[in-house]
Amino acid sequence: MTNVVSSYAQETKLSDSFYNIQDSILIPTKSGIDISATIVRKQTHTQPLPAVLFYTTYYQGEGDSFFAKLSADRDYVGIVAYARGIRTDINHYSPYENEQTDIYDIIDWISKQDWCNGNVGMYGGSYTGFSQWATVKNIHPALKTIVPQVAVMPGYDTPMENNVQMYLGLYWSNDNIYKEEPIRRSLPFEWFTNGIAWKNLDSLAGYKNKIFQNWLQHPSYDKYWQSLVPTPEEYAKIDIPVLTTTGYYDGSQIGAIQYFKLHNKYNKNANHYFVIGPYDHWGGQAKAAKNLMAYDIDSVANMSMRQLAYDWLDYILKGKPKPELLKDKVNYQVMGTNEWRHSPSLQTMNNDTIRLYLDNKTLTIHKPKKRRFEEQSVNFKDRESQNNYYTPEIVFDTLDQSNGSVFTSKPFEKDFSINGSFTGELFATINKKDMDVSLALYEQMPNGKYFFLTRYVGRASYAQNNSKRQLLQPDKEESIPFVNTRFVSRKISKGSRLVILLNINKHPFEIINYGSGKPVSDESIKDADEPLQIKWHNESYIEIPIWKN
Repeated sequence: MTNVVSSYAQETKLSDSFYNIQDSILIPTKSGIDISATIVRKQTHTQPLPAVLFYTTYYQGEGDSFFAKLSADRDYVGIVAYARGIRTDINHYSPYENEQTDIYDIIDWISKQDWCNGNVGMYGGSYTGFSQWATVKNIHPALKTIVPQVAVMPGYDTPMENNVQMYLGLYWSNDNIYKEEPIRRSLPFEWFTNGIAWKNLDSLAGYKNKIFQNWLQHPSYDKYWQSLVPTPEEYAKIDIPVLTTTGYYDGSQIGAIQYFKLHNKYNKNANHYFVIGPYDHWGGQAKAAKNLMAYDIDSVANMSMRQLAYDWLDYILKGKPKPELLKDKVNYQVMGTNEWRHSPSLQTMNNDTIRLYLDNKTLTIHKPKKRRFEEQSVNFKDRESQNNYYTPEIVFDTLDQSNGSVFTSKPFEKDFSINGSFTGELFATINKKDMDVSLALYEQMPNGKYFFLTRYVGRASYAQNNSKRQLLQPDKEESIPFVNTRFVSRKISKGSRLVILLNINKHPFEIINYGSGKPVSDESIKDADEPLQIKWHNESYIEIPIWKN
């Protein structure tokens, strides 16, 4: 959020005297707990206007009002409202749990003020994106549209992805909510080195973090997590227009795209537009980075998702023209073509798929006739080395195998585009009861350089059902399907190869699954026992959606 604030500060030159700013307004709710808010209007605004609500869980200080000023600048009433407990009594704070009811009451209050014409829109990213999906579980009549950007889906992509917990679960609440002393950068490495259980990670920070501990009680995508977002019946009733934005390198992308999929699945008439391009978590909600992680994005992708959000709000709330980019329901920038493309659905983006089998260090389109396997050994007691080291760059010279298995295709004879999310099925025999699998997909370009496309990470024991853990049987070949992967679109040039790096998690920033079968957050290095021995069978494959000219 701080990056976005700084960006806005450079863009605007208007002084506070230009606005009517009401800070620390308390909005009543049916729960009896007031919500803190800031309301901003231009001094020249005398007639009732549509209101734009930016609901947030963060508090950075007086500069937060810039989100409301952005709306006032576009001739709306701008409101920044804070999650229950933020700027009031932090003891009332429970992330994700109160948005459905609190935001309904906030919108109800806004719609009845004399400065509001009765119409309200919402926009914003990350937790703010999630909050919009929470409130449409029961849509207030005054809410006319939502613009969830890079929206997290709790329990689905945050604080765990495919049931693999991330370090984010601790530092997010510590640094951003409770405003404790910022967690020292060395803490995850200390945890990795000493090998204590993940559930004791907060002890290294010097105190018990109740949010972190609560989330650890829900390692499955269970009813607790599912209750926070719309049910199938609630998706079916979402009849207001929706605009979703995200990016290929957005950490919250699989949640953002899952909302889009479920809304369209359960509401065949969903008025929902989707925009995705070469953006990270910031670019998918604010302004694109011209150079993203050492990759110079195509010039047509160099745009502001924030500007697009306001153009959409103008379209819905003021009857202005629909944003030109939104030529169809799915709008995606194909990296390497300098083009945006448009499709009526995710399914119509492709006219073919490539199935590639992982066989003898190669990715082959032919199903192997002879059964064989690649062997991998992971010693969790060894803390001198890590698996799954990821370069912070998209384009780089040398692929770090990081103790994993690499599979490479032959050079392709024609250009084609990858459009969408790859899926697949791994077949493995291991000597333990569980493992956390990582699979990264790259293009090796004709010049030999690598282009990072996307990555999957997931827990094998939840591969069949993310709501129910099913342990693997040691020394038995098991199927590990994967479907919740990130969306990417890029032109693959003639002469390029595709490369898969298959690995097992063992690094400081995600939980380590030792494979004992115990709750993984309870495991420590004492549960490592013998090394994990894996046989990756050559029945394993990935399936990539493509567009062939």
